[in-house]
Amino acid sequence: MKNLVLLGSTGSIGEQTLNVLDKLDDWNLKGISCYKSIDKIKRQAIRYRPDFIAICDETDIKVLKESFPAGYDPEILVGSSGFAELAGLNNVNMVINAIVGAAGLEPSYNAILNGNKLGLANKESLVIGGNLIISLAKEKNVDIIPIDSEHNAIFQLLDGKDRVEVSQLILTASGGPFYGYNAKEIEDVTVEDALNHPNWNMGSKISIDSATLMNKGLEVIEAHWLFDYSYDKIDVIIHPQSIIHSMVELIDGSILAELGSADMRTPIQYALKYPDRGISVASKLNLKEVGKLEFDSPDLETFPALELAYESGKKGRGYPIVLNAANEIAVKAFLNKRIKFTDIPKVISEMLDNHDSGEFNTLDKILDLNRTVRNMTEEVILTW
Repeated sequence: MKNLVLLGSTGSIGEQTLNVLDKLDDWNLKGISCYKSIDKIKRQAIRYRPDFIAICDETDIKVLKESFPAGYDPEILVGSSGFAELAGLNNVNMVINAIVGAAGLEPSYNAILNGNKLGLANKESLVIGGNLIISLAKEKNVDIIPIDSEHNAIFQLLDGKDRVEVSQLILTASGGPFYGYNAKEIEDVTVEDALNHPNWNMGSKISIDSATLMNKGLEVIEAHWLFDYSYDKIDVIIHPQSIIHSMVELIDGSILAELGSADMRTPIQYALKYPDRGISVASKLNLKEVGKLEFDSPDLETFPALELAYESGKKGRGYPIVLNAANEIAVKAFLNKRIKFTDIPKVISEMLDNHDSGEFNTLDKILDLNRTVRNMTEEVILTW
């Protein structure tokens, strides 16, 4: 029996991971974590009986434990240090990091530091700490298996390929709920409009990122670190059907694509079974029902976040940290209806313009800059 730690077990990816585990008989759930969903993680704990649970606030421990059955007494870990400790547990075969945002960096780091294989659904770990994480993974000889559908697709497509055979990585994007809108049409879109993703069932933050195309920008930076290709060899194409999850272009002009239904359980299962494959746990793709596949170029004028991400990734020197921190705060402000949808990239651009570049190659320096930018972004939003 293999042991799994699932960080962010109450989120969309976390719940789908548990659904996959229900269909596999060779995994034991050793630890789970959540941010604030105490009632949900309590139900998960009672069902799966993990030995460890990590939560954000110590005051929730009593509520968490009050319904546990007799004889079940897991160790409760608290706060960012608790999440990091959970990720670094001994006798763990894989840590799946499904935490949302920059909070996922330290657990990713700690998992690798302790030699635990990492199933990565937290793209921000590489967006803000790519060099740190990849260098440590090489030093510790730890595998990182990407779970984001786009990167999981490229991971599969590159398997067995020599680097010199590959001309370009192509990430697909659905375009989000506002695909086809012009700059005037998105001026007054609502939070509810932005959360209404046409294809994927996701959490609120990633849904807004998809609507602005920032999600794809973050994925470009993640792909750069995961696969070690320069930014000019990573392209983004709009594919509204979300059937092709990503593509790889070879030097002879051939393009390889990974296709499947829009169901995250497939890449989750692939990560858990790798290098083997398992019988599908998701609905199978029927191309006859799909009928047609469409492609388009991103509208960078209407959705400037994607270009901001490319520019930040190419600059390095802390710019991706600023990009991500400002975006997290701006998205939160939009969800709380404090700023408009079109203000999100404006806030990010202002923070990038104010950044003094430097070397951010340690965990402490990265986390310090992240905190500083988040606070500064809050102050900027207050003046809008």
